[in-house]
Amino acid sequence: MKELANVECIIFDCDGTLVDSEKLNQQALSETFAHYGVQLNADNHWQHFQGGKMTDILADTRDRYNLLVTVDELEPRYREACQRLYLQGVEPVAGVPELLDKLSTQGYELCIASNAPSNKITELLNLTGLSDYFQGRVFSGFDTNSWKPDPDLLHYAAMLMGVPLEKCVFVDDTVRGVQAGINAHIPTFHLQANPSAQKFEHPDVVALHSMPELLAYLSPSHSQVNTCCEGA
Repeated sequence: MKELANVECIIFDCDGTLVDSEKLNQQALSETFAHYGVQLNADNHWQHFQGGKMTDILADTRDRYNLLVTVDELEPRYREACQRLYLQGVEPVAGVPELLDKLSTQGYELCIASNAPSNKITELLNLTGLSDYFQGRVFSGFDTNSWKPDPDLLHYAAMLMGVPLEKCVFVDDTVRGVQAGINAHIPTFHLQANPSAQKFEHPDVVALHSMPELLAYLSPSHSQVNTCCEGA
């Protein structure tokens, strides 16, 4: 993908893209099912479901192991485990604070479109010191009742940001998320910082091996244009 001109808004996923929370999510999933005597190979299991809707992940895992338990019981246990683990220490993905600072300085609009509940996203942003970049700009699949890989959440985020979809780009670390970007017909970046990350090839998708690499695809003149317009 060549350098992108006319980009005004960058839409980010949260877990695994901005916040290094995926290992903690895996651990919470393992703890949840260990309570019922099920020992998961969390890495392999999570790789299969990464980026999916959590209630679907919990239901499928329950069904695989023939557990007689409801998702309404599993989900609160999982969320509580996540919260406890996050409080023990969760960090931004490497390079993210510096990237967001540069993008903000250059005048780009920034927002989050995640399958996770809004309160979880907000908690992660607060714990990692990233919340100031996304005040009032957090959009959840629960807002639209539609989850990635469906494109509705990305359409919704662009609409509420007041930016035409053709002037947006999307960054996600999961195949489901990347597929949402393709389905929304916007340029999409697939973060593959983890060597074991699932690969994805598509003409509208660019692989990133670190978050700061995103800057190489954005027009350096963006901030100059904004400054010029502000003084007009």
